Amino acid sequence: MKRRLLLLLALFILSSGFVVVGAQPASASSSRCVDPGGTKTLQGTLQGANYTIAVPANWNGTLLLYSHGYVSPTSPILNPAPDAGDALTGNTLLQQGYALAGSSYSSNGWALQQAFHDQVALLDYFNSICGHPTRTIPWGHSLGGIITAGLVQLYPERFTAAMPMCGVLSGGVATWNQALDSSFAFQTLLANNVPIVHITDPGTSLQQAENILAAAQKTPEGKARIALAAALADIPGWFDAASPEPARTDFATQEQNQFLWESQVDFFFAFIARAELEARAGGNPSWNIGVNYSRQLKLSTNRHEVEALYKQAGLSLDGDLATLNHARRIQADPQAVVYLNKYITFNGDLNVPTLGVHTTGDGLVVNQNEQAYADVVHDNGDSRMLRQIFVHRAGHCTFTPAETLAAFQALFSRVTRGFWDGATSPERLNRTAAALGPTFNQAPPSYINFQPTLFLRPFSAHHRA
Repeated sequence: MKRRLLLLLALFILSSGFVVVGAQPASASSSRCVDPGGTKTLQGTLQGANYTIAVPANWNGTLLLYSHGYVSPTSPILNPAPDAGDALTGNTLLQQGYALAGSSYSSNGWALQQAFHDQVALLDYFNSICGHPTRTIPWGHSLGGIITAGLVQLYPERFTAAMPMCGVLSGGVATWNQALDSSFAFQTLLANNVPIVHITDPGTSLQQAENILAAAQKTPEGKARIALAAALADIPGWFDAASPEPARTDFATQEQNQFLWESQVDFFFAFIARAELEARAGGNPSWNIGVNYSRQLKLSTNRHEVEALYKQAGLSLDGDLATLNHARRIQADPQAVVYLNKYITFNGDLNVPTLGVHTTGDGLVVNQNEQAYADVVHDNGDSRMLRQIFVHRAGHCTFTPAETLAAFQALFSRVTRGFWDGATSPERLNRTAAALGPTFNQAPPSYINFQPTLFLRPFSAHHRA
C-alpha cells in the first residue's frame, strides 16, 4: 500500500534564491506571528485538524494557503500539517516574504467536506492571531487541487487568486463516473466476480483485481482489453517521468505503461478509495446509465491504440463494445450523488485569477480535467480569469521546483499587473525556470503549448444531480 501512495508523491526538492514580485506590506501583524530574528512557526490543532503556520520576519502581507493531496483512509492524520508541497519550496517562498499555512484536515480519504471547513477555520485563526493578510492565495496538489478550486468557488471573497496543481478539476461526480467506466470495462470483459461498487471488502477486491490484471497482461487478448479499459478513462500510455514519451504508434509500450498505471496507482483508487467514498457518501455516487461505449472510445485519445491491439489479438472490438453496451448498467444511490455533487461540482463562476498546472502524462488525474474545468468557466463567461499551463512529462504532479516557482511568478505577475500579458507562455515559463539553475531543475523545463482533448464524462453544476 505504501508503495502505491509513494508513487503519487512526485514533488521535488527546492533551495533558496528565487525572486518573486508583488510584495505588499501586511495590514496588521502580531508578535505572536512575527519574529524579527527569523521565521515564526506555529503548530497545533483546530477542531480535530492539525495546522502549520509559518510567517517570515519580512512578511509581505500575502498568505499562501496550501491544500495537500489524498491520504489513505487507513493512514494517521498528517502531523505536522504540510504548509507547502515540500519543505524547501516552502523555505524559498518564506525567504521571499510569503507567509504559509496549511491544515491536515480532520479526516483522510475524499475529505473535501472536512477540508473546506478546516482550511477556512485556519484562515480565521490566522486572522485572529496574525492580522488580516492583504492577499490570500490558495494552492495545492491533486486532491488539494480540487480543494483549492472549491475554496475559491465557495468563498470567493476570501481569496485573491488560486493555483490548483494536477487537480481533480472535472469535479467529484465527473471524475468518479469516468473511473467507473474504466472499471466497468475491466469487470465486464475480464473480472466478472470482482465488485466495483458497493465494495464491502476493498482489500480483497483490490487483490483479486490485481491478480486478474496481471494474468491478462500475459496474453494479447488481455492486453487489448486492458487498453480498452484504460481508453475509457483516457489513461495515458506514458508512465515513467524519466523516460521519453512512447512514439504515437508504439502501441505495445503504451499498453505496458497503462498496465503500470492501473496496477501500481489507479486500482488503489478504484477499490480502496471508492469504498471509502461510498462509506462517507452513504452509497454509490456513480452511474453509467445511458453511456454508449462505442461513442466513448471514438472520443478517447487512445482509440487507435485499442483498434491496433484488438486487431493484433484477433479479437472483435465491435463485439466487446457490444458486450459493454448490452451489459447490465450501474445505477447510483441518489443520496450519494447529492453528497458528491456538494463536495464538489464546479459551476464555472470564477471571481479571481486562477492558474491551473498539469502534466500531460498524468494517469491518475488525467490532463482532460483541465478541459472540463475550462469548459464550465467558459460557459459562465469567466475565461478571462483562467489560464492553464502544461508540463510535458509523465507522472502525477511531477513538476520540478523550477517549474512550480515559474508558475507562481506568472500568477503573482497577474495579481499585481491585473492582466496575464503572456506570463503563461511556455517560452517565458521555461526561461524563468531555467534561470533558477540546476538545483531547481532536476529535469529540463518542459512547459509546452498543449490543448487537452474532451473529458469523456463531464458533469457540471448545470446538470441535475
